[in-house]
Amino acid sequence: MTPNPLLGVFYHWLGGLASASFYVPYRGVKRWNWEIFWLTGGIFSWLLAPWFFAWVQTEDLPGVMARVPVGTVGLCMLFGFLWGFGGLTYGLTMRYLGLSLGMAVVLGLSTLFGTLIPPIVQGHFASDILAATSGRIVLLGLAITLAGIVTVAVAGARKDAMLSPEQKAQSVAEFDFRKGLVVAIFSGIMSSCFAYGLAAGEPIKALSAAAGTGPLWTGLPTLCLVMFGGLVTNGVWCLWLIRRNKSAAQWLGRADPQTGERPPMLVNYLLCALAGISWYFQFFFYTMGESQMGRFGFSSWTLHMASIIIFGTLWGFAFREWKDAGRSVRATVWSGIALLVLATVVIGYGNSLAN
Repeated sequence: MTPNPLLGVFYHWLGGLASASFYVPYRGVKRWNWEIFWLTGGIFSWLLAPWFFAWVQTEDLPGVMARVPVGTVGLCMLFGFLWGFGGLTYGLTMRYLGLSLGMAVVLGLSTLFGTLIPPIVQGHFASDILAATSGRIVLLGLAITLAGIVTVAVAGARKDAMLSPEQKAQSVAEFDFRKGLVVAIFSGIMSSCFAYGLAAGEPIKALSAAAGTGPLWTGLPTLCLVMFGGLVTNGVWCLWLIRRNKSAAQWLGRADPQTGERPPMLVNYLLCALAGISWYFQFFFYTMGESQMGRFGFSSWTLHMASIIIFGTLWGFAFREWKDAGRSVRATVWSGIALLVLATVVIGYGNSLAN
């Protein structure tokens, strides 16, 4: 199948929408501690969904996985383990900074590291990217993406500087700029490890294709390994919190000790399942998009991050995180969104020239 970069951009936008939306269902979970709903949703996103969709779409999944070299398995899981720290602190970033500003900082750093490191390590950055007009256009798209991220982050910082502590608490209940910024920087750097895990899984894609899997789905088995590594990181942390907070009984409907109210069990489980599957779908569509980007598949990470910020910022407006911001601040954030949209067009065009 001939790569279609424009179709790839569309898939990346779907993945970005799924990623930007995953935390929204968690806002409806009642009377569960963070570690309870985070691990419940994570079981769906890091374990159940990857293996289910890989089983459905991969030809002879057991045979493919049995032929994967041990070293490849280890690398994919290692990078997934490291990425797990990014995903774990990503949730904390949302708590401390809100959707708009939190996503801007985390995804900006993740974009830079996740896009450039794989082709540099693989040794074809200079020969295949810098030396080609199409490659330089893709890098221009990356630069525009970073400019858009910075613009959105500046708007978020200006917005937060204008708000009183009471207004900040209304839009983000646990707002803490300093703590949130430290967590966001760490999360952004570690989150880029997912891109490294996907790069390490290239041999798995080849095995899947050789087994007869269609080109849109060859990346799904790799997700099983990378996301399992993330499950280990998040699982250990959440289980430690559960033990410390003695919150395990919440899974069985234990009443709130202060109010005596019981959690809405069915609703909570359904919301966590929805959140977890949405989180997984970002990478489900990512692998589909990457399959369409041709020679410059590394640019998929930039497209993915840009689309997440676009939709994440829109969710921020929907939740009225920007309602008290001035007109100039709102104009700034919309300028950042426009830059990110332009970046996806430029990257898609650069990829089309290379195919």
